[in-house]
Amino acid sequence: MLQMRLITPSERTEDVVALLRRTVGTAHLMVLPGVAREPEGDVVLCDVAREAADALLGQLRALGLSDEGAIIVDNVDLSLSTRSARAEREAPGEGVDAVLWEAMDEATQGESRLSVTWLAFLVVATMLAASGVMLDSAILLVGAMAVGPEFGPLAGICTSVAMWSPRRAVRPVVALLVGFPLATLLTCAFALLMDAFGLFSKAMFEEPHPASQFVWKPDAMSFVVAALAGIAGILSLTSAKAGMLVGVAISVTTVPAAGHAALALGYGHFTDARGSMTQLGLNLLGILVAGTLTLLAQKLYWARKRLVPVAAPGA
Repeated sequence: MLQMRLITPSERTEDVVALLRRTVGTAHLMVLPGVAREPEGDVVLCDVAREAADALLGQLRALGLSDEGAIIVDNVDLSLSTRSARAEREAPGEGVDAVLWEAMDEATQGESRLSVTWLAFLVVATMLAASGVMLDSAILLVGAMAVGPEFGPLAGICTSVAMWSPRRAVRPVVALLVGFPLATLLTCAFALLMDAFGLFSKAMFEEPHPASQFVWKPDAMSFVVAALAGIAGILSLTSAKAGMLVGVAISVTTVPAAGHAALALGYGHFTDARGSMTQLGLNLLGILVAGTLTLLAQKLYWARKRLVPVAAPGA
């Protein structure tokens, strides 16, 4: 269940209450007249089944609440109520499958900012990946994948395309276009510094690396794995199971590919660098295509289940 906390202009309150009462999947309607001060108005509280929330949010926005009042949505961790249980049963579909597009858009946009922290994570992850390649350490490569923050902008692009909002894709595209080249260049400098201290060497780079050779030898499976990871990543976001993103992160080789490309460029192995960048491109493309198609499929699925307001018993 979700709880909606609404600030409504007094003249709109009856319309809002009527909408909530006739929407399937709502419970525990409360109206607090005149308690809001900024903006001024009434406060309306209502619990709503997750699968009914997206359609309801659209109708509340159509009433102008996001402009003249406020719409705040919180997760309800525990609700011991027969009315809550009935509301969830009456709402079609399963809550875990529901997509809250407003929340999805806000979350992905927040993770797509080209901030110092985001860049730091990407640079550190790329340096870890370079160390993993040099030491032929699968553990370091997995760690680099888990640290890498690149899925946020990728999900942001997928969401922008699915919502047909090209302007919202600008920020995540800029983050990727600036982040990966900068991380690669800084990792190249890091590798040369490590070489100067005797911790890396060209001979080490040219040795066989059986645990990490997949990083710079792309094939059809590179795209397949990235596509599967894109599907899993988007599902983890739309179903509010963000903890699964760690599993998604360690299934693709975006950051390790950038790390190897940095090493290859530093030691003049341009053919290997080209292979790494191809691997990186295939992974990014696979995630974007599969993630966008997953969102579009979910959008189509829920469009067919969009609720028609009818009397909801017990509202």
